Amino acid sequence: MRKDRIETTITICSLHELSPRERLLCEAAYEVAKNAYAPYSQFNVGAAVLLANGQVITGSNQENAAYPSGLCAERVALFYASSHYPGIPVEVLAVTAVTAGKQVERISPCGGCRQVMKEVENRYKQPVRLLLCGREEILCLESAEDLLPLSFGERDLLL
Repeated sequence: MRKDRIETTITICSLHELSPRERLLCEAAYEVAKNAYAPYSQFNVGAAVLLANGQVITGSNQENAAYPSGLCAERVALFYASSHYPGIPVEVLAVTAVTAGKQVERISPCGGCRQVMKEVENRYKQPVRLLLCGREEILCLESAEDLLPLSFGERDLLL
């Protein structure tokens, strides 16, 4: 028997410490969170994706009384991007949430979204920088692998 250690490096910064382009992405995620359809949870999530061609795609969570028929903001944005801009890699994904009229202190994607982010990285053979935008701090990760180190992928499907 042996033990392995898995470590993740997260950079924590303020909005003003990001590049101008990344600041705009966080702001776009915040703005689109206002478009969320979240009558059950009252937890409005916004996501903004920066594509390699400079295009910014946004998405918000869409709930449904018949759980799990809704969809998270991250997947709304990523699926829209891949269907409208096939072949264009995702460079950065910013996510934030608003509840009770205030931006949350900290946001973290659900497991399903983490797996989808990892698949996007596999698809384009490059990491996606993640900006998890809270009220005061932004968690910056260099790859979805940092959120899901033991992810399931195409290598697991090979016989």
